[in-house]
Amino acid sequence: MGKWMVSAKRADFNAVSEKFHIDPVIARIIRNRDIVGEDNIKRFLHGTLADLHDPFLLKDAGKAAKILRRKAEEGRHIRIIGDYDIDGICATYILYAGLKHYGAVVDAVIPHRIHDGYGLNDHLIKEAHDAGTDTIVTCDNGIAAKEQIAYARSLGMTVIVTDHHEVPYEIREDGSRRECLPEADAVIDPKREACKYPFDGICGAVVTYKFLQVLFASSGKEAAPGTEELLQELLAFAAFATVGDVMELIDENRIIVRYGLRQIACSANCGLRALIEANGLRDKKLSAYHIGFVLGPCLNATGRLDTADRALHLFRTTDAAEAAVIAGELKALNDNRKDMTLQGTEAAMEMIEKTGLKDDKVLVIYLPDCHESLAGIIAGRIRERYYKPTFVLTRAEGGVKGSGRSVEAYHMYEKMSECKELYTKYGGHKMAAGVSMPEANVEPFRMYLNAHCGLTEADLEERIHIDVPMPMSYVTADLVKQLSVLEPFGNGNPKPVFAQKDIRLLSGRVLGRNNNVGKYRVEDESGRQYDMMYFGNLEVWHDFLRGHFGQEACERLYQGRYGEATDIRIHVIYYPEVDVYQGRERMQMIMQDYAPGSGC
Repeated sequence: MGKWMVSAKRADFNAVSEKFHIDPVIARIIRNRDIVGEDNIKRFLHGTLADLHDPFLLKDAGKAAKILRRKAEEGRHIRIIGDYDIDGICATYILYAGLKHYGAVVDAVIPHRIHDGYGLNDHLIKEAHDAGTDTIVTCDNGIAAKEQIAYARSLGMTVIVTDHHEVPYEIREDGSRRECLPEADAVIDPKREACKYPFDGICGAVVTYKFLQVLFASSGKEAAPGTEELLQELLAFAAFATVGDVMELIDENRIIVRYGLRQIACSANCGLRALIEANGLRDKKLSAYHIGFVLGPCLNATGRLDTADRALHLFRTTDAAEAAVIAGELKALNDNRKDMTLQGTEAAMEMIEKTGLKDDKVLVIYLPDCHESLAGIIAGRIRERYYKPTFVLTRAEGGVKGSGRSVEAYHMYEKMSECKELYTKYGGHKMAAGVSMPEANVEPFRMYLNAHCGLTEADLEERIHIDVPMPMSYVTADLVKQLSVLEPFGNGNPKPVFAQKDIRLLSGRVLGRNNNVGKYRVEDESGRQYDMMYFGNLEVWHDFLRGHFGQEACERLYQGRYGEATDIRIHVIYYPEVDVYQGRERMQMIMQDYAPGSGC
């Protein structure tokens, strides 16, 4: 259980309610997301593709377009080098499809996670050169590949970087920063200091999508047959990557995902349709959740356990039978990845609990036998459980590799940059990072990060922000319907939650194939009753009930008739939804967190 905090940002909620024809509760939630001013509220609620930022504001986008126009006209061989995660795969496909449509001679390579590692390396550049490549274009990488790009240019190749990661920097003697940009022919990255693009929170796939818009518009081919349809189709992949790379769903990302989800649902792309079918989502309304937790992990799994070229081929194939086979393979890989992740997470937790690591404020966990591709997922699981910045390291060829996941108060990339002499390679941003180092540096790495973390106990206490303290009796079907205007939900725009004190548990049942879901009948102080579901950790929940109310009360909760009162009273954080079963709609509350009720 985290620390509960009620958002208390002020505004004239009734005025906003009347102006935009929404419930005052919706107006308050919008204010909690820091959306203020009529124009911003209108854009948040009703933003369209016309509200997206001008792609020509991306530094070097026009320059890169001019270079590629000339290369395409001359028939020069262009090679795209992407990355093996969701964003890299989607970015590569977007640029590949766009350049093919433009008429360029182009192919695409995605590095192998284990054999090649992240981003550009000398081996990939040598391969490209030997294949007669004239121009390399990076997707979702390249901003930190200064030496590799210098090598490519020494071989006479043109290099264009498209990326969205933090730009490496050096600290001058006066304490100021100096960007260390690679000396490529063009560098497109919204995080560049010189870039005037108004929102730098876009993913690599959106960067390539925006670049294609510049390429087509600046060459006069924007209105060419099929171009508009292509850009509409590729918006699905930009949205897919935005969710999959956990970008904040604010500003234009919100619009891209909102429209992109619609495009995904009706996509003509053979592979995307097959992936949806393989995961049993054909007839369901797709949400950001399905991208982030069902479809997206299938792409990541192939990059982790096999080769991401398979996922890229899935999107490129026009053979429905082949697409079905590949999609089924990706799902099977993801199922296998889940089992391996569970084993690795349990091993990490055992190490924390049985050693002095549990006292560290920054967790550095070395699991030498863990598959290196799972380090980031396991780090995320451990971060969620302990709410501490977490690195998981594994033994790899040439040393140790790993990934980190952070908490809000800890800028992971900046802190790592303070001891970069310990690494052979690193990169990332505030909330996540990757690193390679000699095995001998693991312990110095752990010690340095903990000695210089600057974290307080308050920083390591997870905060749960309550949008509105609201009795369940206020919830109506109309309010639930209005909540949907706030979608898509995700990072930066979480699903709104509410709180009510002193709910009495009347009875309960354990449901689900794995007995991992709780369903309860509850009653508020007015005597009204509601169905409440809980999808969290039932073991921890039952420990809470036994600890505060006793074993007998916990047993009585599940033994009584459905709706029979117990003496268990709790405070709950919840959100409402309408459950549809066999054509019938029924309101139910989803419990997100809980605390002992008054007098407990």
